[in-house]
Amino acid sequence: MDYKIGIIGFGTVGSVLAAIFKRTGTPFAVYDTLLEAPASKAAILAKAQEHNAQMLALPDLIAQSTHLISAVTTQVAETVATACLPYLQENQFFIDCNSTSPGIKINIQNIIHTGKANFVEGVITNAVNPGDTSIQVLIGGDQGEEIAALLQQGGIKAKFYAKEVGKASMFKMLRSIFSKGVEVLLLEMLVAAQKAGIQSDLWQEITAFIDSKPFAEIGETWMKSHAVAYERRYYEMQQVIDTMQEIGASPILTTATLQYFKQSMALDLKSFFPQAPVNAEAVIAVLAKQQ
Repeated sequence: MDYKIGIIGFGTVGSVLAAIFKRTGTPFAVYDTLLEAPASKAAILAKAQEHNAQMLALPDLIAQSTHLISAVTTQVAETVATACLPYLQENQFFIDCNSTSPGIKINIQNIIHTGKANFVEGVITNAVNPGDTSIQVLIGGDQGEEIAALLQQGGIKAKFYAKEVGKASMFKMLRSIFSKGVEVLLLEMLVAAQKAGIQSDLWQEITAFIDSKPFAEIGETWMKSHAVAYERRYYEMQQVIDTMQEIGASPILTTATLQYFKQSMALDLKSFFPQAPVNAEAVIAVLAKQQ
């Protein structure tokens, strides 16, 4: 099948997509709203030329493309879908790759489906920085398997996830609890450690511990032991907060940790486990049911 990909949004993600498609010989063109502003038009055209990318007005991009990839900022994702709607035709595909909640992704699907085009959910799962050479995407929707295969041909690490739109976005949103949460956890801990003059010592101990065992084993132990140790840990975290305040560190995530242990105390979590839980899944199941 002959196809051409239209990239809507020529920021970091759009630029990396363009570089990948250029490398793999995939036909593509790009559009960015900066093209419409006199003050930014010259700069965005120069950027397109630098990437050997054809820059088109939005109606022309849609008219010349079989597949549109929306890679704009999260807050304008719905607006962009609405702007594209009058120009989209039957058999075209609108692939929304913006980082949004499942609800917003479904809203965008509904916008596209008021017309004739097909909607495909795209979720970028790796951090994308200027100059990167790869993008990993989870794909969702009725035609998701077909689109994943097409993007793979174009050099994108695409994987079909689910026919139901919103599931891939749910995966990314909930995974962000871990990735962004650990980011802030480390920063909060190490800022406090620097104030205390032990940053290097603490970082070496933490990294050595994490490297000592598979993370699956470490995580399993932490979660399984929560069912019997949450009360002791609650009182310990009170002392941690006092310590942080004494050295002038801000216990934002630490306070949230204290509140989670307090929640388990309010649930009387240990009453669900007369004996130590067999695995972490048992603890998760009880917490999910009781929350």
